Amino acid sequence: MTLSPARHTAYAVLHRVETGGWASDLLLAATAGLDSRDAGLASEIVFGVLRYRAQLDFLIEHFGGPRKLDVEVRLALRMGIYQLRYLERIPAHAAVAESVELVKRARKRSAAGVVNAVLRKVDRAPVEWPTREIELSCPEWLIDRWERNHGPEAARSIALKALEEPQKHVRVSAAGTRFQDIGSQSIVPLLELQTGQTFLDLCAAPGNKTAQALEAGVRAVACDLHWHRLRELRGMGADLVVLDGTGPLPLARRFDRILVDAPCSGTGTLGRNPEIKWRLRPDDLADLHGRQSALLRNALAALAPGGLLVYSTCSLEPEENREVVAEAAPERAVTVWERLPGRDAGDGFWAAVIKSDESANG
Repeated sequence: MTLSPARHTAYAVLHRVETGGWASDLLLAATAGLDSRDAGLASEIVFGVLRYRAQLDFLIEHFGGPRKLDVEVRLALRMGIYQLRYLERIPAHAAVAESVELVKRARKRSAAGVVNAVLRKVDRAPVEWPTREIELSCPEWLIDRWERNHGPEAARSIALKALEEPQKHVRVSAAGTRFQDIGSQSIVPLLELQTGQTFLDLCAAPGNKTAQALEAGVRAVACDLHWHRLRELRGMGADLVVLDGTGPLPLARRFDRILVDAPCSGTGTLGRNPEIKWRLRPDDLADLHGRQSALLRNALAALAPGGLLVYSTCSLEPEENREVVAEAAPERAVTVWERLPGRDAGDGFWAAVIKSDESANG
């Protein structure tokens, strides 16, 4: 049997996501040679399966599947059920037959009958979800902490928003057009950039915010831990420096404006990166907090008298946001800014605008 390029690609990408890959990056490479229709369906299946994973796993058992399954078989069932229940205009016979074929090609032929039997029972009748975690397809510990930190209504809105395909936003400038989330676009203006100022972007890759800052006419230094991430910034007009910002910065000057858009859990971007909610663990936040605090402390040491620093993340978690600023910048003048998915357009972001401590820097 011939497999459609879309389903073959989606299955391969989902399998690699299971071993630590990132769906967006994998899809970009895997769909490069596909026509737009196949590429679109592959993307729809991959992100749909990742967003609705808890619901799909419940439905596998609901329609008679066993609790214990090899990953290859579970992926094929998730894909089949997603197409049959969540997508329109997908021929049922194609979703079933190709899911069975995927299992056979994965050398799990003994499970082909199970996959066929389960998928032939799938219908679109309403289902009563047994738990909130399954209904919202989000780990309970995340929902619980959002309730504590943002309130019950906001927590539910955040989880529901993560089930939707994110709206695409563009930023148009003299340098051209870039796809950039509206929340991401809102960070750089907090720096109040002016022509001729010196500007440090300490965690610059992939470069959208650096490009945005350069439009103001600043003299920019863009840093990141790995050169392969900085390469995309070549030709923008910034000086590129590979460094680990969690250690003392080997930079001779101080800067009028600094952006620390810190690596984070990304819980504000779950609609765009749904695999995060299945990978993240509570213990990860402590490790991130330590690195983020080091980045902010070192950046503050490079801030010129009278300068402004913006510390930002696309995380919703206080350990990565207000607790970092409280630890690394105590007694500094701070203005806090926040966007929440479901309340505000675009991804979730948190930022603190920190003024220079002129007595320490002067």
